[in-house]
Amino acid sequence: MTLKTHADHWLAQLFAAKAVANGGVIRRDRRWVRREIGEERFIAEVRQRGFHLIEAGEQWLVICTASPLRRLC
Repeated sequence: MTLKTHADHWLAQLFAAKAVANGGVIRRDRRWVRREIGEERFIAEVRQRGFHLIEAGEQWLVICTASPLRRLC
């Protein structure tokens, strides 16, 4: 039997969101991520899924697609 940590549970909930399944965007406060699971773990999880992570101020935006991005402005 494998026990899930708080971080495992938090990540499972986050990546189970409808936005993730639909290729949308999820947003999280950087300080909150740091407190809940740590920045390194979060970045590793986003990278493992092939998604994109953008930092905008203290917010992190996860673009839930592996498709290339094109910045328009």
